[in-house]
Amino acid sequence: MNKHSADATTAEEAIAIQSALDSDMATEVAMQDTLLTPRFYTTDFDELDAIDVSQISEEWEPLMERMRSDPNKGHFKKNEDWDKVDWEGMEPKLKKEFIDFLISSCTAEFSGCVLYKEMKRRGSNEDITQLFQLMARDEARHAGFINDALREAGVAVNLGFLTQKKKYTYFRPKFIYYATYLSEKIGYARYITIYRHLEKNPQYRFHPIFKWFQEWCNDEFAHGEAFALLMKTDPKLTAGINVFWIKFFLTAVYATMYIRDHQRPAFHKALGVDPDWYAEEVFTKTSELTKQIFPITLDIDNPKWFAKVKKLQKVNVQLADAKKNKNRFKQLWFSSRAAFIFLSLLAIPAKSNKVPNITSMEPAY
Repeated sequence: MNKHSADATTAEEAIAIQSALDSDMATEVAMQDTLLTPRFYTTDFDELDAIDVSQISEEWEPLMERMRSDPNKGHFKKNEDWDKVDWEGMEPKLKKEFIDFLISSCTAEFSGCVLYKEMKRRGSNEDITQLFQLMARDEARHAGFINDALREAGVAVNLGFLTQKKKYTYFRPKFIYYATYLSEKIGYARYITIYRHLEKNPQYRFHPIFKWFQEWCNDEFAHGEAFALLMKTDPKLTAGINVFWIKFFLTAVYATMYIRDHQRPAFHKALGVDPDWYAEEVFTKTSELTKQIFPITLDIDNPKWFAKVKKLQKVNVQLADAKKNKNRFKQLWFSSRAAFIFLSLLAIPAKSNKVPNITSMEPAY
């Protein structure tokens, strides 16, 4: 029997298994670089390699032990619970948006895998390289599983090609911490919100991949815990000017999610989910989770906050239309408006938070 990426024990093995499968029709979409598409990152790996986790060993060791135990090995592959999907009979707009969702998700998962795998390759700090090896393993499995779903629709992302050809963006390590921590925690909040909704309303589960979301969430949650502990090793990362950067990344991640989700109305309608309700649920969960390490949370209860995010989403629609029609004047105008609205979002005062002494959390949703 051919080995599946779900059974791979390393990221390299999982990628090799996926790359051997003959389909790359979605790779062009995954290669796109815009403000809203997942990016590939590189960083100062020597700075990451110098992290000393000895001061947080009481929280670090239990987390690493759980990750080494590999509770999800063999999970991310089709089994008897995988229902047959009628791709040909799927409503065209839903099909287009769902495939876009899967490609975006696959690229985002693989982006993490590439970054983590590179740290494992370049580093010599055993604590850090082991962490990144385990996280890369998980992300490679997730990306491979999504690719399995895409192949049923006649498309897939060539993961090996992406590794070699996609443009990489350099981020300083602290920006990697903020962005990746938020990506993992908001990923958990997104997937668990959908999973719980479909538990109560199974009639909206139009594709079997949603049945796997709970275990997926647990991986995302664990990765977020790891980045919270990495930030805990250096108190300066969550103090002083860095509080501004935390607020910037919170605002950017929340706004990007809101805009991107409103680009998929048919997808959310099929799930029986209102995008505004979903955004509020996810932002609320993420804000609660990030209290473990961030000294602030965004004031999402402020009526101005959601009003401005909605304006930003509408301007993004207008900007996309201007780009489609190649109207450079309107592109400049709507880009300027979007920047102004984003700055006005940043200007809304954040809520202070007293960070607890114990950082580690367990999934509660």
